Amino acid sequence: MIVFEDVKKVYPNGTVGLKDVNLTIGDGEFVAVIGLSGAGKSTLIRSINRMHRISGGKLMVDDVDVSTLEGKNLRKLRRKIGMIFQSFNLVTRTTVIRNVLTAFVPDLPFWRSFLGIFPKDMKLKALECLDKVGILEKAFSRCDELSGGQMQRVALARTLAQNPSLILADEPVASLDPVMARVVMDDFRNINKNMGITVIINIHHVELALEYCDRVIGVRAGSIVFDGKASQVDKAVMERIYGENGDEAV
Repeated sequence: MIVFEDVKKVYPNGTVGLKDVNLTIGDGEFVAVIGLSGAGKSTLIRSINRMHRISGGKLMVDDVDVSTLEGKNLRKLRRKIGMIFQSFNLVTRTTVIRNVLTAFVPDLPFWRSFLGIFPKDMKLKALECLDKVGILEKAFSRCDELSGGQMQRVALARTLAQNPSLILADEPVASLDPVMARVVMDDFRNINKNMGITVIINIHHVELALEYCDRVIGVRAGSIVFDGKASQVDKAVMERIYGENGDEAV
């Protein structure tokens, strides 16, 4: 469970990222975070795994105060939290399976990680994760031979190899064409429903948020202005989140 209690974030230049956010996200939820660019969506997502340190309030993940963690304890938390980025963050000059295997590097003895030697069980786990996102046939292809959608699925397989209880996704389909965006969103939904992994997505495409996610959180100027079921999002809610041009956001 994730609990925000009066969470604030102010950047060094004075920009306010989050204002007194109070929020609870339960295990197994599939949540979309929507709002205008600069509204605080990424700040909200990245505060959960302490990529951004909050300025005030309390942020609890599984009864642990994230703001108190340092060093080994922070790394331990992050091992349980998968992170997907818009830019994929893959090593494109090497193979798909090698990219997925990097998820196991923190669990290897130094000599194995230095030489890039992975035991058989890790290789089998990597292949299993690629199969779960429907890209097993590309395991030995170089990543620079893949489409954007395929690369995002590799990134998702790498995250699954961590055995996360939570996946955070920061604009994971923003750079994909409409067809591949739905393919990747299908993967997120399957992972959430079939594996019970909590998924929180910061997403620009409101229509995808409403179609795929069970819960929608609307952010505007660092504040939560809507929190409810996707089926409850109507014109009034869209105007609350996006202003007068709310209809154009869908």
